Amino acid sequence: MEQHYSAAWVEEQVAQTIDAWKACVLPFVPPSVRYTRSEQRKHEKAYDAGLRAVQREARRAPRNAAERLQARQRIVALFPRFASVALGLQEEEVDLITTHFLPVGTQLARWARAFDATLSNADTIQACRNAWSCCGMQALLGQPMELTPSILAYSLLYPYSDNFLDHPGLSGADKLHFSERFRQRLCGERLAAVDSHEASVWALVQLIEDQYPRPRFPQVFDSLLAIHRAQERSMAQLNKRQRTSDRQEGSCEGALDDSELLRISCAKGGTSVLADACLAQPWLTAEEIRFSFDWGVLLQLGDDLQDVHEDLRRGSATLFTRAIAQGKPLDGLVLQLLNFSRQIADRMDRMPNGTPTLKSLLRMSWRSLILMAVADVHCFCSPAFLAEVEPCCAFRFSFLRARNGEHAGRQALYETLFDAFLEAGTEQRGGLPLPTRPCSPPDVCSVAELPALSNSFA
Repeated sequence: MEQHYSAAWVEEQVAQTIDAWKACVLPFVPPSVRYTRSEQRKHEKAYDAGLRAVQREARRAPRNAAERLQARQRIVALFPRFASVALGLQEEEVDLITTHFLPVGTQLARWARAFDATLSNADTIQACRNAWSCCGMQALLGQPMELTPSILAYSLLYPYSDNFLDHPGLSGADKLHFSERFRQRLCGERLAAVDSHEASVWALVQLIEDQYPRPRFPQVFDSLLAIHRAQERSMAQLNKRQRTSDRQEGSCEGALDDSELLRISCAKGGTSVLADACLAQPWLTAEEIRFSFDWGVLLQLGDDLQDVHEDLRRGSATLFTRAIAQGKPLDGLVLQLLNFSRQIADRMDRMPNGTPTLKSLLRMSWRSLILMAVADVHCFCSPAFLAEVEPCCAFRFSFLRARNGEHAGRQALYETLFDAFLEAGTEQRGGLPLPTRPCSPPDVCSVAELPALSNSFA
């Protein structure tokens, strides 16, 4: 039976996910590999060796195609040893990254650069992260891992739509106007673009329509509308919070309560990966729908934990900033998130498709996302909790904080390396359309003016 992802249906899924989330309130860290200090230092030594090699390549600044190709080959040759020693990955996991995930990211980035030269590296990497989730979902659904036109388009919609709606420099009226027109376009209306920003969004929606004609695949567009509704609700709630806090000097949380914040996060995250799943394989079983929805919630909450400092600076309300505003340590929420991650991973292991190698890699990546975020928000956790969870990480938390700070100062080097890596070699578009940017009236707000919201390269 064809599933329609209506607003009422999404609320039902959110309620189920919240029940699962509440069941993860446990007083202990879930079982995992634990590292001694000497093992962590071994990983750190390998990490630094790999980092120095990358920096050497970045400083060389290749000037022609042959040099760029050689630089790329050297970097790819470095990765297996770095990944196996520094990250503790098995040979099969390293091969999966280098032969599947990395080429998908490179292909997307090259296409995006030809489509819109104003896209920043941060925007492009954010799109790559979503494409990697889509391709992982393809394999878990029994499909070949490949960058399709619809996955490409959906991944690039993040810089053009989600980041646009989150932009603090735009008025609420401008955001609502764009959001309304974007919803009409997702519903199939043929609107004339009023600026190059809309022209790009419309072109990306057209790519999805070309691969999945609306009459045959209505569920694909139901899923896109579902995440759009979740984003609109989030934006409306943020505006509500800001209006309330304007009247309550010193309050950074306004009228939102914990349950409302959780519902917003579940709806945004769940519908995001649900759309990934629909674009990977439109006909989903009930089990596949539940898994994709909860995977999305896990990634959303992981991102919220990563973004604690930025959200505090901007005054954005999440479960984590709420706890901090109330003077509570993040210990309990992090434990809950770790247990939730394990629950989702256990469910993934029961799925009939996807290799054990892929499942192991995804499980590791989810856990690493949380633990590396803890290293950054350590000041909001208790010393006893940090002492308990730090051995679960391949690196000491102090090491991760130090390297993150150093990377911020080396951004120009990584920008150079990123450019060289993307431009090296011959273009391989596969079944992707030509990345021709649509003609449009002058910009009102270009993507280049939006802040970089994703992690920087390296």
